[in-house]
Amino acid sequence: MRLRDEISLKTSPDRNELLQAGLQLKSWLIAFRRDLHSYPEVSLKESATAAKVAKELRSLGLDVKSDVGGHGIIADLHGSRAGRTIALRADMDALPIQEEADVPFASKHPGVMHACGHDAHTSILLGAARLLVQHKEQLAGKIRFLFQPAEEVLAGAKAMVSEGALAGVDEIYGLHNLPSLSVGKVATYQGPMLASVDRIEITVEGKGGHGAIPDQAIDPIVASSAIVMGLQTAVSREISPFDPVVATIGSIHGGDANNVIPQRVKLTGTVRSFSPEVRKDLPSRLQRIIENIALAYRCEAVIEYERQAPALANATAFISHVEGIADDLIGRHNRVAAAPIMGGEDFAVYLEHVPGCFFWLGAGPEEGAEQAFGLHHPKYQLNEECLPLGASLMAAIGMCRAET
Repeated sequence: MRLRDEISLKTSPDRNELLQAGLQLKSWLIAFRRDLHSYPEVSLKESATAAKVAKELRSLGLDVKSDVGGHGIIADLHGSRAGRTIALRADMDALPIQEEADVPFASKHPGVMHACGHDAHTSILLGAARLLVQHKEQLAGKIRFLFQPAEEVLAGAKAMVSEGALAGVDEIYGLHNLPSLSVGKVATYQGPMLASVDRIEITVEGKGGHGAIPDQAIDPIVASSAIVMGLQTAVSREISPFDPVVATIGSIHGGDANNVIPQRVKLTGTVRSFSPEVRKDLPSRLQRIIENIALAYRCEAVIEYERQAPALANATAFISHVEGIADDLIGRHNRVAAAPIMGGEDFAVYLEHVPGCFFWLGAGPEEGAEQAFGLHHPKYQLNEECLPLGASLMAAIGMCRAET
């Protein structure tokens, strides 16, 4: 559906005016988002993106702090009276993907693309800042805008928190576009919505030799193959099916010639789960399995296990707030229940420190139309009709929770 021109609300005139004003920003939102899309920057290199964001925020008269946790930005908007401090967060980084979408504003940086829509998230939060500045006299407390780098490598939230991004913050809210959800809809979920994300690196050490005389070598490639297969069986047989876990090996590197048995093989993978209890035991469980499989093949395995982000779980009171705002704006029939997925989001790091809510914003084709390409796809496209709705939602969420 297209966002309607007139929004009828049962809430206060102030909120009605705020939400109506979001529609007036549509052209600006699209233009700013397309500029970011044309000049994407990967994680930890978002300097030009951050500079554009900081310039916009300063033009609004906000207190701006740059280079937080890398290229992150904190901007504070003070209301006209006492209240809570509410943080609103957007991520800014792109992905190392060659864009294949046929759009006039396609990436001008070879091999880099906003294939996850962080350009839209950044534009939406800037739009929310504009709306809240316009309604500063009706605003209580303080709104803190967090523009985060390095979400795709799950490093930005930790870095920003370590540099004081949540100091004094009472609650935090964020969104993510979803191309499989029709534009004009919002999806929420209570409980574990996104999985924890951990990284595993495995080095399998053998004994190099000639491929024609394998008996005089100890083959780490064969051992590594057994480890990959063994991990799948072990996960399915050692952990309850009601506590899903994913252990995926994403890269294998070993050897340089077809007739040489290499000395070692290196593997990297990702481990996902919803349960904190299950996640706690995964390093020791996987270490035992990997080391013993390697030993059975006369090899030695060294495992490095890195915890990257916890599972993302929303709490009831804060979901209810988001759902109430969404129902006022788009109607209860356009809010749906999200399905938990094993993807990860480092917004979960913020939720370890302060309560809040993360939700999906529909960014796909209208209902009945052919489905769009998904997140991280080289032909991913965003339905830009979601931008004014996202800005209005974020502004209303912040304004209404800042009241004491």
